[in-house]
Amino acid sequence: GNGFYKLSAWYLKTDQHYTDTGDIDPNVTRSQFNLNLYAEYGVSNKLDVIAYVPFFARATQNNIFSQTNGSLIQEGEAVSSIGDIDLGFNYNFFRKNKWSASAKLLLGLPTGEDNGGSDGSYQTGDGEFNQYLSGLLGYSTQINGLPFYAKTYLGINNRTQNFSDELRFGLESGINLFNNKVWIIGRIDVVESLQNGSLNAQNSAQGSIFANNVEFTSIGYEAAYYITKKIGVSLSYATATSGRIIFATPTIAGGIFLDIK
Repeated sequence: GNGFYKLSAWYLKTDQHYTDTGDIDPNVTRSQFNLNLYAEYGVSNKLDVIAYVPFFARATQNNIFSQTNGSLIQEGEAVSSIGDIDLGFNYNFFRKNKWSASAKLLLGLPTGEDNGGSDGSYQTGDGEFNQYLSGLLGYSTQINGLPFYAKTYLGINNRTQNFSDELRFGLESGINLFNNKVWIIGRIDVVESLQNGSLNAQNSAQGSIFANNVEFTSIGYEAAYYITKKIGVSLSYATATSGRIIFATPTIAGGIFLDIK
């Protein structure tokens, strides 16, 4: 009967990308934006159902002008649609003292646009149905009376439509400050391609967040402030410190959440 619900906006604007060799190259300025709803609901004390719904997603490219005379070479474009929806569940199979372990299954539905615009490179989704299975281990305690947690995960993402499968792992920790008003959270996320797909990894945009054989190491931070015991606002920032075939610019997100305990 408990749950966590978050309405948020996510934004990326970039003029550079990581190549397939890990170098950074320039590209025409592009942006990705979405409005999304994230929800977790406790069906039982052990089972949560999860939904991530980007109900509005938009991919854009700026106008291209000549660097010699300033004339317009190519007009910008934009594609808007719903994004790729994730549905799944998390099952807690172990809880003792300060430790907890669970298994998570997420199904990625190809509800977004994977071939938009004049050249097919404007994407709000990847066009494939994927199944992501992961194991999670968490630890919670108090540090000088302040609630603190740390957790890690390891998972495999099976991708269809000739995409390569992915290995994903990461770490996260957070501490609660100011009389349970503020959570400060840090994250490290890593995606490694298994290089077992046949789909061309490149498109005319060169960088992407939906391409095949995307790899990255990301460091992120989030602050969540509780206005009341149930309602709060959050702001987050993340950046890829290294990568392949992915945009090389930080992302920002902000939202409002409802935490029912």
